[in-house]
Amino acid sequence: MSPEVQVVIDSLREEVTRLHAELVRYNLVIWTGGNVSARVPGADLFVIKPSGVSYDDLAPDNMVLCDLDGNVIPGTPGSERSPSSDTAAHAYVYRHMQDVGGVVHTHSTYAVAWAARGEEIPCVITGMADEFGGPIPIGPFAIIGDDSIGRGIVDTLTGHRSRAVLMQNHGPFTIGVSAKDAVKAAVMCEDVARSVHIAREAGPLIPIPQDRIDSLFNRYQNVYGQGGDDRR
Repeated sequence: MSPEVQVVIDSLREEVTRLHAELVRYNLVIWTGGNVSARVPGADLFVIKPSGVSYDDLAPDNMVLCDLDGNVIPGTPGSERSPSSDTAAHAYVYRHMQDVGGVVHTHSTYAVAWAARGEEIPCVITGMADEFGGPIPIGPFAIIGDDSIGRGIVDTLTGHRSRAVLMQNHGPFTIGVSAKDAVKAAVMCEDVARSVHIAREAGPLIPIPQDRIDSLFNRYQNVYGQGGDDRR
């Protein structure tokens, strides 16, 4: 690979390592569960967490570089390790959603609880309309080990505003224009999952009219903040 691409890969190894610490900071994972990956711009490659490695032991040189079929690139740092058990799912998303630059999976408590019920999270708070543009949908039940989860993610999110999907009986996967963007979506997914759960326990939910959801989503995506990835 070219020196320019190698520089990008090295930078992404550092970024993906840092972003895994955000999953811990926001209580989205336990033990070694969960994973973050980042697409390598300009190459059919992505960087992902190694399988079964403690978050405390993650470092740039043990991140695993894979091609878009999920194969480890031999002779690269981390290639002696097995990549995340969700690698096939990440790879499928990257192959079929060209605008996705990052994928995240967590086992965050409230989002997993909605997934266990096979129930989408209704859009009943303005922050959810801002971030997801509507409900967070449920994806199909799928078993880890092949690209079934990836197919479920792509089928559910294609044409949907949400950057999060709750895979039934499993948990949330999020996508973004970058790995950082996908991590933010994971944080926000758990936040709304918790808030809406608590609200429903207290009484009936009040729907937001679709035209108001549309307006909130458009403002947040196109007006709010300083522009670019930081808006999200």
